Amino acid sequence: MGLPEREAVTTPTAAGHPAPAPGTPLLTATGVRTAFRTPRGAMRAVDGVSLSLSEGETLGIVGESGSGKSVLGRTLMGLITDGPGTTVSGSVLLGGKDVHRLTPAGRRALWGTEVAMVFQDPMTSLNPVKKVGAHLSESIRLHLKLSRADARTRAVDLLRQVGIPEPARRAAQYPHELSGGMRQRVVIAMALACGPRLLIADEPTTALDVTVQKQILDLLQSLTEDLGMATILISHDLATVAGRTDRVAVMYAGRLVEYADTAAVFDRPRHPYSSALIASIPRLDQPPHTLLPTIEGRPPDLLHPPAGCRFAPRCTAATEHCATEAPELAGYPGDRDAGGAVACHHPLGATEEATV
Repeated sequence: MGLPEREAVTTPTAAGHPAPAPGTPLLTATGVRTAFRTPRGAMRAVDGVSLSLSEGETLGIVGESGSGKSVLGRTLMGLITDGPGTTVSGSVLLGGKDVHRLTPAGRRALWGTEVAMVFQDPMTSLNPVKKVGAHLSESIRLHLKLSRADARTRAVDLLRQVGIPEPARRAAQYPHELSGGMRQRVVIAMALACGPRLLIADEPTTALDVTVQKQILDLLQSLTEDLGMATILISHDLATVAGRTDRVAVMYAGRLVEYADTAAVFDRPRHPYSSALIASIPRLDQPPHTLLPTIEGRPPDLLHPPAGCRFAPRCTAATEHCATEAPELAGYPGDRDAGGAVACHHPLGATEEATV
């Protein structure tokens, strides 16, 4: 049986928040570094990342597992901060507030109303002994100051809006009574409950089958368009962000190696790593049993990263210069008006082929 059509969205929208000054990004991250202290030393999971995001814009963050994508998302949200086992530096401005200079109470006040996150595994976000409706009404009552009855009504409305059939019945059930796709829809409803300005979706379809993956991604895209939110979509799969994002940030070993409009990255990638990732995506026009290109080698040890370009040991186009000096993220050479940036001493040009 097909899912019911979504009704008009009644969730508080980003438009209800004070608008930033014209030309001011909603999110600005500058020189963000996140390191975890270990017995072997500091593991630099995120190392000097800078990016920005405007109201209503969707940014894709992509890269292999272990590239630092999820750690960056949690750092941007303020879930990872300076502490006994972590070191966080740089600035993260969200709506003009520096997330990492706020008190713990100040950060908690942002979560749900200014920024919300959808995590990989919905069961890690849901209390197994709490009913679905209680998960939603709790944050609604906390942030929107509604009565218990009004919060319950809004919770059912949210479940209906994210495509859950029989929402009133589902609200009275426990998470284990729902399918994986329904649990992820519940988590999405929780994230959208208080109308955040920024939604961070961290691998939101990892544990789902292909059909449900598309349903969840389509749902996220349509909801964020309806609500006017900015969105960060984190994925190891470039096909996931193609056609669903305005810009793409490609991460490798904790750093950004390319940052540009989505169409530019897919049509003409400038970094060998970006090009190799795109080449590894299966295509419908490929003959059966075609072997996809692979990237030889392994990502570097983030406890002891290479002195130069971190991709150099796996790049056949690397030179001695690449091994000794780390490239800076800079505008596309010869095309600086394109708005893209690449961190490579030998970026791919108009006639160059990927050599990875």
